[in-house]
Amino acid sequence: MSVRTGIIVFGHGSSVASANEAVQSVAAEAGALGGWPLYETAFLECPPTLADGVEALVKRGATEVLVLPYFLTLGIHLKRDLPALVEELSALHGISIRVTPPLHGHPGLSQILVERANAAV
Repeated sequence: MSVRTGIIVFGHGSSVASANEAVQSVAAEAGALGGWPLYETAFLECPPTLADGVEALVKRGATEVLVLPYFLTLGIHLKRDLPALVEELSALHGISIRVTPPLHGHPGLSQILVERANAAV
């Protein structure tokens, strides 16, 4: 069986619908740019949850999952909550679930700040 990697863009989630929609929009753009046939958006604090995303990908044929945290830094949610969820869901579905680092440390972040500042001045 060949590996079919499903990708989940994983955000914190908010009670403000437009905040969640913004993450979903970025995920859709990334899915198109990356040519990801299997991707989902999931949230820690609201639906769709990580469990929902993993289940949807497995139903669509994913044999492993890569979680891309849409978080700036490695805070408590990524150090404590996400690993526990990943362990539980990996065992439940019998698949490998890997997690990338958060956005912090990516050289593009500094450039984004410069662009935002330049646009505002």
